[in-house]
Amino acid sequence: MLQNKNIVLGICGSIAAYKSALLVRLLVKAGANVQVVMTPDATNFITPLTLSTLSKKPVLTDYFIPETGEWNNHVELGLWADLFVIAPASANTLAKMANGLCDNLLLAIYLSAKCDVYFAPAMDLDMWKHEATQANISKLKAFGNILVPPGNGELASGLYGEGRMAEPEEIIDFISAAIKKKLPLINQKILVTAGPTYEAIDPVRFIGNHSSGKMGFAIADELAALGADVTLVSGPSAQVSKQSAVKRIDVTSAAEMLDACVAHFKNSKACIMSAAVADYTPLTVAKQKIKKSDGNLGIELKKTVDILSLLGSQKKAGQILAGFALETNDEEKNAVAKLKKKNLDFIVLNSLNDEGAGFKKDTNKITIIDSALKKTVYDLKSKKEVARDISNKIIELIKG
Repeated sequence: MLQNKNIVLGICGSIAAYKSALLVRLLVKAGANVQVVMTPDATNFITPLTLSTLSKKPVLTDYFIPETGEWNNHVELGLWADLFVIAPASANTLAKMANGLCDNLLLAIYLSAKCDVYFAPAMDLDMWKHEATQANISKLKAFGNILVPPGNGELASGLYGEGRMAEPEEIIDFISAAIKKKLPLINQKILVTAGPTYEAIDPVRFIGNHSSGKMGFAIADELAALGADVTLVSGPSAQVSKQSAVKRIDVTSAAEMLDACVAHFKNSKACIMSAAVADYTPLTVAKQKIKKSDGNLGIELKKTVDILSLLGSQKKAGQILAGFALETNDEEKNAVAKLKKKNLDFIVLNSLNDEGAGFKKDTNKITIIDSALKKTVYDLKSKKEVARDISNKIIELIKG
């Protein structure tokens, strides 16, 4: 849930600040980009050096950097953040947040933040129970900020009760669960195919194509980031998923991709077939390497099973099936014919005639045509952005 998230971690003056080192480590391990911001008092409890080492970024403690004459732009940091987590959040900082006071960099970022703000209080029992503290927390929650409840236990004063900052693992779990609930594709099983297939001629040679798998991997990553339970069936590809939750199945041939797709499609809410599957495969495969000779070599080919058509014939009510059409001529006509023939809910058309589109590129230019023949034309974009557009179409169809 935290993969590739930009997180500002605010640390206040509290003995619980020692736990922040582990929190930073866990956030980084989860794949987040972490920018630590400390109040001046927090530096008395844990050193910026420790936190910068763990976060791999300089820790920010003040508006200005005297050595360079530069300043830390709180507005940019507020816009950069996908999440703002304040842990530990002291009674003093909570009071300032609740009343709009702004006397340090952490508070300036808070007032500039456009993202969800999570705060994990840390204070002694009497401070936690005080009416003023509880009023401030109620006010912060009314603003839309999210309380990570403190735990019970022994406190620094020797008292026992509420006020302990939640443990770092608990904070991670709490935030991940909160994010998960808001994701539009949560618990939706989606099958994605990517890359080429290689059809063996002999133990050494094969028939293949130029697909890199970039588009399919980008789609799988985007869907997983939106909460989907993604199974990615990939032909030979050097690509690596950025989302650790993506379940990858590696195949080589069209026949292997067929078996994997048939096995997983029946339990999938949606399937996006972006792989460049071979239409033909050698009728026979030589058991030994074919030796070079003076004459020409003829290879007899047979048709492979049309996976997209097969899945289209097996599609149940409520399932969503999408395919790709990479065309060089009569692009829209051919795409619409494929859409209808294979019983698709939408088809993604791209043309090798469009500069920046096609195999191995980092960009793509697509047109989405749905079963009602509604056409949406998109500009040239990065494949990550194209994946977002395709994912939005999936969300639209699932939500009805």
